[in-house]
Amino acid sequence: MHVASYNTCMAGSRHHAPATARNREPIRQVLERVLPSRGTVLEIASGSGEHAIYFARAFPGLTWQPSDASESALASIVAWLAEVRLPNLRAPIALDATAAAWPVVHADAIVCINMVHIAPWQAALGLFDGAARLLSPGAPLFLYGPYRFGGRFTAASNAEFDRGLRQRDPRWGVRDVDELAAAAGVHGFALEDVVEMPANNHSLLFRAGAGP
Repeated sequence: MHVASYNTCMAGSRHHAPATARNREPIRQVLERVLPSRGTVLEIASGSGEHAIYFARAFPGLTWQPSDASESALASIVAWLAEVRLPNLRAPIALDATAAAWPVVHADAIVCINMVHIAPWQAALGLFDGAARLLSPGAPLFLYGPYRFGGRFTAASNAEFDRGLRQRDPRWGVRDVDELAAAAGVHGFALEDVVEMPANNHSLLFRAGAGP
């Protein structure tokens, strides 16, 4: 399933997502608290690949595995990797979050930034389903983006963003944290923490093996 990047500039095969430069350091600060010191991090919907480069540099003890369902995004990641050549940054893999099988058998953590609102709800469900297959009990599943809480938006700009998303594709939209937590719980995840981020975004930390 194609998951589109919203507001992306292109320079040849390399894409540039302007929001990446604004949010990567606040996200890194949260990831520093939740990621393991060693192991493999699977990034779902890596988009341009710029987050993968930044976090691979920030966490040299971790192996970073980018992925995406979009051929153009995968090409962008490959183009960026050709420039940086980080030893702990793997070549991207084609991964559809809704697929019954993923081309990965294990991960020590999963990171998903700005996907669930720019994709059908089935992508969020597939994310939790796939993460449950890969992660060991206690492993983190990290989500970042704009969210609703109890059906309410945290800012008027998020409400406007939601309207724009749904006009672009009726299956898209800013998701409600309660609905995400309920869907995650079906797959054994518990919402451990919600961190307020700049620009009316939030980080959601789920833990594997803590659900019903």
